[in-house]
Amino acid sequence: MVDDYYLNLLDWSDENVLAVGLGRNVYTMNMTTSTIGLLTTLPESDRVTSVSWNGHHLAIGTENAEVQIWDAKASKRLRTMRGMAARVPSLSWNQNILSSGCRNGLIYHSDVRVASHLVGSFQGHTQEVCGLKWSLDGTQLASGGNDNVVNVWGAPMAGLVTTAEHTFTHHTAAVKALAWCPWQSNLLATGGGTADRHIRFWNTLSGACLNAVDAESQVCSLQWSKEYREIVSSHGVAKNQLTIWRYPTMTKVAELTGHTARVLHTAISPDGQVVASASGDETLRLWECFASTNDPAAARAAATKAAAKAMAHGPNGLSSLSMR
Repeated sequence: MVDDYYLNLLDWSDENVLAVGLGRNVYTMNMTTSTIGLLTTLPESDRVTSVSWNGHHLAIGTENAEVQIWDAKASKRLRTMRGMAARVPSLSWNQNILSSGCRNGLIYHSDVRVASHLVGSFQGHTQEVCGLKWSLDGTQLASGGNDNVVNVWGAPMAGLVTTAEHTFTHHTAAVKALAWCPWQSNLLATGGGTADRHIRFWNTLSGACLNAVDAESQVCSLQWSKEYREIVSSHGVAKNQLTIWRYPTMTKVAELTGHTARVLHTAISPDGQVVASASGDETLRLWECFASTNDPAAARAAATKAAAKAMAHGPNGLSSLSMR
């Protein structure tokens, strides 16, 4: 796995398939059938920079400023989209519109159904767009950049759009970690890099900052629980851990340790119970963070059990899969 903070190399589909980008390769892991397959290998001059699911269709961003669309069920490439001016480290779907964040600070919008796919672009960052997430209702797009800025945009419009609905400049490092709350549509969580370390929460209708907490290390990713009022963050040095926080008090519920390098990417299962984490230590780990139960104590015990499994069975762990 490329140890690059700005990339997004892990995603979990609604059909229970994980996709992971490793160098020039994209692998899929069917978590229902426990099968792993190589979907594609890019040319030697290229590498995978982002992956994002839409049903059984997988978008793959590349170093060479292309986006490939694959039918993962058929193992067939449907098209290669060009026109982006720089590498594509972030992707996000909104039905048939695929938004691509690029190293030049632009966000391109593509209608994947038509030959001339580019239907608009946003320009609100001066550096690489390393975080990109459409809200669950498809009305707002959050983008985070290496310029320490978070922008919230409305629906794509034809041509170049340079004005965001909201621009947040509170973070003091790159913002890659973005997560929309599944039970409150206008609640956005963002996390900053090493020089910032904060997780912040925003009302994206009013633009108000609702809360902030010092996470004490680089924030690499964020995942909301679908059942509990909790959120999971993943981190870099010194602990390289995942932390479960109770919202809105932001008290720590659990710390999940076992990775030996920063936890660059996370994804959550379709049922909301399991979090997958991928690290610079070249392992993929599965954590039962949110067991579906009406007993919060049992859920906490499940998370602790998952952490213990990962710790007790060596660097590749019972709950991990080696990516070497």
